Amino acid sequence: MSLDKALAAGMAEIPECVAAGYVDMVSGLLLGVKTVDSHPSEVLDLVAAATGDLFQGKNILEIEKLFDKARGITGREHHYFNEIIVFSTNLLHVFIRSKRSPDQAGVFVCRASVNIGMALVKSRAAMVHAEGAA
Repeated sequence: MSLDKALAAGMAEIPECVAAGYVDMVSGLLLGVKTVDSHPSEVLDLVAAATGDLFQGKNILEIEKLFDKARGITGREHHYFNEIIVFSTNLLHVFIRSKRSPDQAGVFVCRASVNIGMALVKSRAAMVHAEGAA
């Protein structure tokens, strides 16, 4: 399945989903995106950059290093922040780090009226298909 098809299928399964994307956080590129509305490329580029900041920003990396140090973990890269949910005025944004490729992440955006638990469960399921297609 192609990434575009995986994102479209995810949108169909996630309740009240209005957008889905897949981001490479190393390059800062949005590898795939599906939305119910059109958005300027500048907005989509910022989504990719913001996703990288959420998971791999300077302060986040420092927190992860401190957690590793406190737990005696050395010699490997370990991520503690794997899922982030952001509530905005009208939307719920679910960011999920890929388990297969930790430098990639899925972004799923739903209307604020969505059942949060269902959005998270269905986003996790959609992520499995998206990371398999990326």
